Amino acid sequence: MANLSVFDIIGPVMIGPSSSHTAGANRIAKIARDLGGEGFTKVDFYLHGSFEKTYQGHGTDRALVGGVLGFGPEDERLRDSFKIADEAGITYNFIPQDMGEVHPNTVKIVLQYPDGHEFKLRGSSIGGGNIMINQIMDNEVEYNGKNPTIICTYPEQKGMIAFISNVLFDHNYNIKNMKTINKGNTIMLIVELDQDLEEEVYKEIEAGKNFEFIKYLG
Repeated sequence: MANLSVFDIIGPVMIGPSSSHTAGANRIAKIARDLGGEGFTKVDFYLHGSFEKTYQGHGTDRALVGGVLGFGPEDERLRDSFKIADEAGITYNFIPQDMGEVHPNTVKIVLQYPDGHEFKLRGSSIGGGNIMINQIMDNEVEYNGKNPTIICTYPEQKGMIAFISNVLFDHNYNIKNMKTINKGNTIMLIVELDQDLEEEVYKEIEAGKNFEFIKYLG
């Protein structure tokens, strides 16, 4: 039998009626914000399967908006997330979309910024508040959001993985999982750790190489 956490057995502490449709959806949206960053003025939520059919009745819509505002599943402000987004001048849309052979509780989130750039993320709520992020900026990934993680992209070059690994080793960090995704001449690297990363260690990694994008999710 697989090892199960208390979270897996009883689900998350949350606002809303359904761990899959509220807590899971909220966690996906919050990761989109954490990776994409603040300052967006518009967000489109593309809803697949049961998310499309029940998003209003199950509170998925408010959970998603609350997530991109930075509110977690237990935050009382989720109930007022529409009002808070409106007051902040953020436009949000819920758009049905058949994404094919993906989990029925799947959402694609597109954050749009005033300078014209976008951040895209797609994830699935797989039960009990658990999630699987399966696309980041159109790169196919598998990330469940359970571990402290560095996510970065950089032009293909030698020595990048060794550099990050050596910095972590020098500061006594253990790499739990590492995955690279190749897309043209760009590499996306996902490094999961078994403990929280101290800010000064992250800054050492961030400053050490020419990353196109780098974020730490604690």
